[in-house]
Amino acid sequence: MSLPYKIATLLYVFNERDEVLLLERAQEPNRGLWSPGGGKLKMHLGESPFACACREAQEEIGMHLTPADLHLAGLISEHGYQGQTHWLMFLFEVKVKLSTLPPPMAEGRFEFFRREQLAALSIPQTDREQIWPWFWHYRGGFFAAHCHCHPDGRNDWKLEEAAPSAASA
Repeated sequence: MSLPYKIATLLYVFNERDEVLLLERAQEPNRGLWSPGGGKLKMHLGESPFACACREAQEEIGMHLTPADLHLAGLISEHGYQGQTHWLMFLFEVKVKLSTLPPPMAEGRFEFFRREQLAALSIPQTDREQIWPWFWHYRGGFFAAHCHCHPDGRNDWKLEEAAPSAASA
């Protein structure tokens, strides 16, 4: 399938109560759904995924981060997401805890959620199916996966690499 390929970062930010910060998206992709903040790499500038994550944290959340503040938690490739795009997403857990809720912005509004609340939220199908379950399972470690998104809404997943956190090993 000849579709554009986009590279993005997702930021898994937590507060002191271990609630995750999610953005109710006001724009596509995933308009009206809750997802982690983040954004597309500036590929024309040669931006690295870590630099993109730091820039997006500043722009969206107002957090000044360095690469040392990030843990690369996962890598997801999606083939034909919504029949429009192939995605390569770098999932970063932010080591710094957020103490206040960021204000609304053009991208949407933020809220903190407990892990058990995610099941009741409107979130992207791929997040619900595998990304969140794998994030929680390998939290502190790393996982890489590929999703082949079919036009009929079915997704075929393949976990390509997984490493538990050093604490759980």
